[in-house]
Amino acid sequence: MQNGARIEYDYSVAKAFTFATILFGIIGMVVGVVLAFQLAFPELNHLAGEYGTFSRLRPLHTNGVAFGFTLSGIFATWYYVAQRVLKVSLKESPFLMTVAKLHFVLYFITILLAVVTLFMGYTTSKEYAELEWPLDILVVVWWVLWGVSIFGLIGIRRERTLYISIWYYIAAFIAIAMLYLFNNMEVPTYFASGGYGSWLHSVSMYSGSNDAIVQWWYGHNAVAFVFTVPIIAMIYYFLPKESGQNVYSYKLSILAFWGLLFVYLWAGGHHLIYSTVPDWMQTMGSVMSVVLILPSWGSAINMLLTMKGEWKQLQTNTLIKFMILASTFYMLSTIEGPIQSIKSVNAIAHFTDWIPGHVHDGVLGWVVFMIMAALFHMAPRMYGREIYSKSLMDTQFWLQTTGIVLYFTSMWIAGITQGMMWRAYDEYGSLVYSFIDTVTVLQPYYTIRAVGGLLYLIGFFMFSYNMYKTATAGRILDKEPLNASPVAA
Repeated sequence: MQNGARIEYDYSVAKAFTFATILFGIIGMVVGVVLAFQLAFPELNHLAGEYGTFSRLRPLHTNGVAFGFTLSGIFATWYYVAQRVLKVSLKESPFLMTVAKLHFVLYFITILLAVVTLFMGYTTSKEYAELEWPLDILVVVWWVLWGVSIFGLIGIRRERTLYISIWYYIAAFIAIAMLYLFNNMEVPTYFASGGYGSWLHSVSMYSGSNDAIVQWWYGHNAVAFVFTVPIIAMIYYFLPKESGQNVYSYKLSILAFWGLLFVYLWAGGHHLIYSTVPDWMQTMGSVMSVVLILPSWGSAINMLLTMKGEWKQLQTNTLIKFMILASTFYMLSTIEGPIQSIKSVNAIAHFTDWIPGHVHDGVLGWVVFMIMAALFHMAPRMYGREIYSKSLMDTQFWLQTTGIVLYFTSMWIAGITQGMMWRAYDEYGSLVYSFIDTVTVLQPYYTIRAVGGLLYLIGFFMFSYNMYKTATAGRILDKEPLNASPVAA
């Protein structure tokens, strides 16, 4: 590239991951809606034999959304954002281009194998870590490739200053590498049992309370460094870029960054309150979870204040609307989690439907909204075409927002009802309700949750169609838009 000449960014890998994001999003969310209707109407468990039961499908849903949809979105935005903020094109380095393409191919193969093996019932039974050891090794290989891509692009950058988004991507890479390796230490059953059992199945190198401690140190931080940190990286790039506003406070973004990193790693113990792990560890998990409000809200408020004086853009720009509502749900979710981790509240909340309610207002409202907004922003710049339909985007926004509200409100009510019924005693100290009484009472709320999920899924199909039409039939642009993404009526 000549001095002063415009850099020609290469979006081939970003486009591939964008396709994967949409594909795995559809798979993960379709399975999620099926599960929601199975909980409301249990007879649906038996329609497809053992392969259609809740227990078979549930890990497919969590892995499909967390590691299929969300990671694809993270990688798609990385290969887009990194080139632009580091001022370097991927095609300037044949080595890094090869690494990026190999990253995509191995990742895609891993997720497809995950779908097959989970359907077949091969699972470690560890939350968010269900994949068996051959797939774990594959994950490590393409995670290292992503690291090579990150530090390789940083190494050949023209922009000396590392923008805050790059900090968050680096943090996600390093933290998940550490967490994943420690939690997935396992031995194939065949070797552990002297030649008995399946070579594909494995047993954890930890047991009992130690296994639980390591699992939830990993499990909660999978939420931190998949659902939080890289999504913040996205909004710090896409919100200022789409709105034409500077980030409100760069100092606050760095303060919140280090706060999140130091505090989040200690909060996993709140998953094990009232269990066999040491009491000091439970207390530390609660305390750190409450402290976590500060860096979390620091980030969210910084995002909202970025729009200071420009709130009128919400009336005209649907992408800004997606991102601002995402930030709002991030605030909601990061006050709700710490409240649930307080021991007295946890006594009611633990094991109830309030917990999936909390998870989903975070994932649906914050993670998915932000990834969809990011891909919508990227589309005109990657494909050189106008976004296909604003009316479709607006309809999707309101349909999905309605879906989320139905989802989390029904689960809040269901969860608190559940917790109170489980704790109800009569004057003789006997339980007032049997377990099946609580299940029967919750059926209407499960139905509302399923309907909310269905509305959200329909909205995601609208998003997918809009993206497809943008890439293939959107009006061709003369030049790349500076800020607000061009959208047809």
